Amino acid sequence: MNAQEITVVGIMMMSYLLGSIPTAYLIGKSRGVDVFDIGSGNMGATNISRAIGLRWGVLVMLLDIFKGVVAITLSRVIMSHNPAAATVLSALAVILGHNWSLFATILTGTLRGGKGAATAFGTLMMIAPFQVIVAMAMLGGVIVARTRYVSLAVLAAFTLGLAWLVVLALQEMIYMEVIYYSVILAALLAIRFKGNIQRLLAGTERRLGERA
Repeated sequence: MNAQEITVVGIMMMSYLLGSIPTAYLIGKSRGVDVFDIGSGNMGATNISRAIGLRWGVLVMLLDIFKGVVAITLSRVIMSHNPAAATVLSALAVILGHNWSLFATILTGTLRGGKGAATAFGTLMMIAPFQVIVAMAMLGGVIVARTRYVSLAVLAAFTLGLAWLVVLALQEMIYMEVIYYSVILAALLAIRFKGNIQRLLAGTERRLGERA
């Protein structure tokens, strides 16, 4: 491999490992709970909130967002000659790391991870214009307040945000690589939220505040 290929591989490995840090699992264990054995079994903020309380869920969410921010920040420093490529590669790798965590797999003996929404939002904070982030947060907040369906809020907010990014890229207002990021992230969210979508349609999805 040449130097550029080594840099790309290094960025993706670093970002994947950052994403793999199992924050929900570690915080759950610190409170005597195995997040994989309660509620939905998902390694994420919503499941932790149901299991041990909202404040712990908020902490998990913030830490997972932070993983996305840190991964892209470091990648842009490492690959400063091509920040657009560094951003997209790092963003997708850190989300993959959260969704299919190496460390959680080692700890549990089974390929495990989260759904990637908080980590993905962290990457969006580094990619999307401020107004896109604000609109996503407002839409998600309104949906949670009115329905208490976190999954519905996440799916609606990301649909808005990713569609907006594609339009901006096509208008050449942001770099075109964002289109690849948006399409792949949409596919990852659809895969990881498949069960939530089915339960929403069936009317059996848990609402925020319901205990695991």
